[in-house]
Amino acid sequence: MQKFLTFVNTLGQVMMRFFYATGDLAIFTTKAVMACLRKPFYFKELLRQLIEIGFYSLPVVALTTLFSGMVIAIQTYEAVSKFSAEGAVSMVVLVAVTRELAPVMAALMVAGRIGAAMAAEIGTMRVTEQVDALVTLNTNPFKYLIAPRILAGVLMMPILVLIGDVLGVCGGYMVGVYKMDFNATTYLINTWNYLKAMDIISGLVKAAVFGFIIALMGCYNGFRSKGGAQGVGQATTNAVVSASILIFNYLLTEAFFNM
Repeated sequence: MQKFLTFVNTLGQVMMRFFYATGDLAIFTTKAVMACLRKPFYFKELLRQLIEIGFYSLPVVALTTLFSGMVIAIQTYEAVSKFSAEGAVSMVVLVAVTRELAPVMAALMVAGRIGAAMAAEIGTMRVTEQVDALVTLNTNPFKYLIAPRILAGVLMMPILVLIGDVLGVCGGYMVGVYKMDFNATTYLINTWNYLKAMDIISGLVKAAVFGFIIALMGCYNGFRSKGGAQGVGQATTNAVVSASILIFNYLLTEAFFNM
């Protein structure tokens, strides 16, 4: 009986912590969204975040999507060549890159690079009481620190994914034409014929949602960090882990496929 009561007590504590964290995140999200919609807007800080998220993340996103498209082309060719359906390579590369690979790979790269940086920067400001200093100076930390990062994430992720779409398809083209000896004109025509607006739109919508999640979780974990340098390190780790977009990717994919 005592073991059962101990188990129930432990389970209750876990559930209470879970609901507390969920409620705290919901309140933080509401404040962050409202800060994005209301004046004043700190355009200088927004521009800095746009450059940080978009320009400096472009090389890693470009390389990742380019080689992902090349790998998909090789793997697809190995599979469909057994059925003499080599013409399907361009279609598979196009759909895989635009719908899934470009948004997910870009989001994972940005989460590892930008999400951690946001948590570390804001976490350091929190533990060194710089956030409290902003409040003392009558500056809303949500509007100055959180809103520019969330807006930049939502705006720049679709641009990164759009570039990733082009590079991923180009990677498949290079492998198909120069390694598998496909006719270049035929490959391009097949790619254009298979292209659908919904493929592009679904990937860009995913990118915007992923950008919001990455920025939100980076800011949230940094803003709630405590305990000095160790707390900042823990916040950085939590930001990357909690920004996992796999469940949201499934839900968005299910929504688009059921339209």
